[in-house]
Amino acid sequence: MNNSTLSHQILTSNLYNRAVLIDKVEVLFKAGKGGAGKSSFRRNQKGPDGGNGGRGGDIYVFATSDITLLNQFSRTTEIEGNNGIPGGKDRKSGKNGEDIVVYLPVGTSILDKKSDRLIHELTRVGEKFLLCRGGKGGLGNWEFRSPTVTAPKFAEPGGKGIQRKVILSLKLIADFGLIGLPNAGKSSLLNELTNAKAQTANYEFTTLSPNLGVFEKKVIADIPGLIEGASSGRGLGISFLKHIEKVNVLLHCISAESKNPLKDYKTVREELTKFSSEMIKKNEIILVTKSDLIGSAGVNSIIKKLKTKSKNVIPISIHDFESIQKLVKILRES
Repeated sequence: MNNSTLSHQILTSNLYNRAVLIDKVEVLFKAGKGGAGKSSFRRNQKGPDGGNGGRGGDIYVFATSDITLLNQFSRTTEIEGNNGIPGGKDRKSGKNGEDIVVYLPVGTSILDKKSDRLIHELTRVGEKFLLCRGGKGGLGNWEFRSPTVTAPKFAEPGGKGIQRKVILSLKLIADFGLIGLPNAGKSSLLNELTNAKAQTANYEFTTLSPNLGVFEKKVIADIPGLIEGASSGRGLGISFLKHIEKVNVLLHCISAESKNPLKDYKTVREELTKFSSEMIKKNEIILVTKSDLIGSAGVNSIIKKLKTKSKNVIPISIHDFESIQKLVKILRES
């Protein structure tokens, strides 16, 4: 599944802005137990006729574009499969336990809790993966007949289903990542470029979880504001940086109202470096946001300072159509 298809499916879901996004959970999955085999005999002990038990139900995971699906584990942290039905008389086999399909967001990694080993990663919408196989059904005493044992009085118990305690960790699949200090205008810009309806206000930490928008079949992720010391646990943004590890381009927003835009830039870049040395190797476009709020001389002064760090520095305002169109052209070509 390519990003354009994923983008379309994300666009059709309007759930992700309604709740704080849960992006990491610990869950115990238990596949169903196999049904026990039956030990029984025909009338007057004329021979065994115990049937086999049904197998336990498997547990599958299925990838969808709804990024809020880990929220289902905010209260339920255990998923148990359906058990197989025991065998019956007259060699009747028990029914198999019904399989369970658990829907997860695309981009979810499944790690074994004990070994920290990656079990599987859901990378495309519609992908289905067998996570836990159900237990085998037990054999009835009919199956244990032999020339030397013509009347076995024993049957086999059902097998245990596979159990896995796992960590489900979500990494959003996006093309562009909006980063910057709190109140740098990221969410407003996302709303302007896409059909997203991210909450905006003139105070810090309005965005409490990542927001997604779709720009011409490309996904833009708005990451909550980083602050100095984020990598040590301050603020909100560091816990969401994993969501932009796979993006192609970083859109680094710096407010034109900042008293020290160069320091703002360095603060975010340092936190990115502490999080992952690979992060700062990504292509970056610096956006001087809210450029309509100061004069052109002030904007040019900020651009001159920031161009010592990057050649790609663009003044932009959601109230300036031409600046938005300039960014649109760049995004189309990226």
